[in-house]
Amino acid sequence: MSAGEQSDVKPSLEKVSDSQLDDVKLKASSEEDLDFGGESTLPPPPTLSAEEERKLWRKIDLRLMPILTLMYLMSFLDRGNIGNARLDGLQDQLNLTGNKYNIALTMYFIPYCIFECPAKFSIIFLDLHASVDIPFFSLVLKRFRPSKWLPGITLVWGIVMTLMGLVKTYPELVGVRICLGVAEAGLFPGVVYYLSLWYPRHMLQLRIGLFYSAASLAGAFSGLLAYGIDFMNGTRGLLGWSWIFILEGIATVLVGILAFFGASLSKRKKYDNSSVGEEEHFEVRHLVQALVDWQVWLHILIYMSIVGPLYGITLFLPTIINTFGHNVPISQLLTVPPYVFATLVLLTFAYWSDRIQKRSPFILAGLLMCLTGFSINISNAPSGVKYFGTFLCVGGAYSAFPGVVAWLGNNLSGQYKRGVGMALHIGIGNFSGAIASNIYRTQDKPRFIIGHGCELMFIGIGLISLPIAVVTYRRINSRRDAAAQAALERGESNLYTPKELREMGDRAPDFRYTL
Repeated sequence: MSAGEQSDVKPSLEKVSDSQLDDVKLKASSEEDLDFGGESTLPPPPTLSAEEERKLWRKIDLRLMPILTLMYLMSFLDRGNIGNARLDGLQDQLNLTGNKYNIALTMYFIPYCIFECPAKFSIIFLDLHASVDIPFFSLVLKRFRPSKWLPGITLVWGIVMTLMGLVKTYPELVGVRICLGVAEAGLFPGVVYYLSLWYPRHMLQLRIGLFYSAASLAGAFSGLLAYGIDFMNGTRGLLGWSWIFILEGIATVLVGILAFFGASLSKRKKYDNSSVGEEEHFEVRHLVQALVDWQVWLHILIYMSIVGPLYGITLFLPTIINTFGHNVPISQLLTVPPYVFATLVLLTFAYWSDRIQKRSPFILAGLLMCLTGFSINISNAPSGVKYFGTFLCVGGAYSAFPGVVAWLGNNLSGQYKRGVGMALHIGIGNFSGAIASNIYRTQDKPRFIIGHGCELMFIGIGLISLPIAVVTYRRINSRRDAAAQAALERGESNLYTPKELREMGDRAPDFRYTL
C-alpha cells in the first residue's frame, strides 16, 4: 500500500459498521489508554462491504456536517453583515467618514489572523503530554473535545455580535470588531483540520464544500434579513443596523446552544486516535518540515488570490450594487441572487473535484470567473452588465475556496505536519482579507477603480502561482513513478519499513501529490 493510499484509510470510520458506530465501546477511555508514541492499542476493525461503507459515510455526514455548516453560516453572517448595516444607517449614525469604515473592517482581520495562526498549534505541539489546559484553536482539538470547544466559541462570538448592536461611537465599533475577530478565529481552521482527520483526502473537498457553502448562503440570508429587519427601524429607539447585529447575534447564541447537543459524534473520536500511514507522536521535525516545505508557501499565494476577492466582494457588495442606482431596500435584495448562484457553483465544483480527484482545474475556473467579473465591474459597462459581473465575482471566489483549502490538505501527509501547514496557510493567507477591507474607498464611487484593480492583482497572483504548483507536482509524481518502475525492474521492493514511510510523509517515494 502506498503512502498516499495509507493516508486515505481511516480505520475507525471505514471499517466500523453503521450500527457499531453507535454501540462501539472505546477501549481507550482516557488519555492514558492511548499509545501516542507508537502503534495504536485499539483492536483491529471489522471489514465492511461497499454498501456498508456507503451507509457509514452517510451517517458520519449526517452527524457532522449539518451542525458544523450551521455554525459556519452564523460565523460568516456575523462577520459580513456589517456591509448591510452600512446601508441601513450605521455609517451615518456613527459618523464613519473617510476611511473609518475600512479601518473597522480591518480591525476584524488583524486579530483573526494573529490568533488563528501560531497559537492554535503551539501549545499542543510544544508539549503534547504536558498538563497544558488552555483551549487555543484548531490543533487543541487534539486535547479538547470539539463538541465543547466549537459550540463554546460560537456562544462567545454570538454574545459579541449582539453587543455590537448597542455601540454608540466609532471606537466602540472598532473594539467590538476586534473581539469578534478573536472569537471567530478558532472555528474555520479547527473544523477544516477536524474534517481532514475524519475523511480520506479524496472525499475531503465535497465536505469542505458543503461546510463552506454556508458562507455563500450567509451572503444570501444577510441580504434577505437586512431587508426584513429594516422594517424595525426606530423600534425601541434603535435604527435598523442595530437590529441587524442584535437579532443575528441572538440567533448565533441559539445555534451555539444547539451545537452542544448536536456534536455528539466527536465523543467517539478517540476510537480513531491513529490514522494508518500517519504518525501520532509529535516531534519538532514536524514543525520544521511544514515551515520549510515549498508547497505551503506557494499555496499561501494561491489562497490569498482567492480570499482577497472573496472578502472584497462580500464586505462591499451591498455598497457596489447601491451605486447602480437602486435604493437601500432593493440593493439589499439584489445581493441575494449572486450568493445563490455561488452556492450552486460551489457545490457542483466540490462534487466533481472529489469525483475526478483533481483540485487545480476548479480553482482555475474560479479564478477565471473572478477575472471576468471584476474586469466587467472596473469598466464603463451599463449597470445591468455590471450586476451580471457580480455573479461571476461572487461565484468564482466562493466556488474556488474549498478546493484551495482541500488541495494543500491533500498534499501534506502526516497529521501534525498537515496541521502546522494548514495553520500557516489559512492564518497568513487571511491577511489578504485585511488588504481587501481597505481598497474600496468612498471617494472612488461609482467605479471603484482602485478596489477592482487590486482584486485583479490578487487574481493575477493566483493565475501565476497555480500553474507553477501543478507543473511542480506533476514533475515530482513523474520522477517517483520512474523511480518506482526502475526499482521494480531491478527486483527491489520494500526498501522502507512502514515506520520509515510514515516518517517521510508526503516525501515518501510512493506518495503521489493530488493535482
